[in-house]
Amino acid sequence: MKKTLAVFAFAAMSAMAADVTGYIMDEACSSKKAMIGNEKCAQTCLGKDGAKAVLATEDGKVYKIAEQDKVMKHAGHKVTIAGKIDGDTITTVDSVKM
Repeated sequence: MKKTLAVFAFAAMSAMAADVTGYIMDEACSSKKAMIGNEKCAQTCLGKDGAKAVLATEDGKVYKIAEQDKVMKHAGHKVTIAGKIDGDTITTVDSVKM
């Protein structure tokens, strides 16, 4: 029983609440520094092409986003996402601010 509780406590601590600022863009272009902030490209790839949205920070970190529907209208924009992060994934999006 104690072992089970310890596992649940660790799992709860691994998803941390945080605010992260970066650009909403598609995963393929997120590795290309020149594409960060390219609003037209992001809107095309995320809109018509159906690519997955990620949050790319200016220092090169890329976060996957579990709740895609909450960020799609911000394609190409610089935003701050408040939510929960687990590793390299934003698991919960509480708010998105431009």
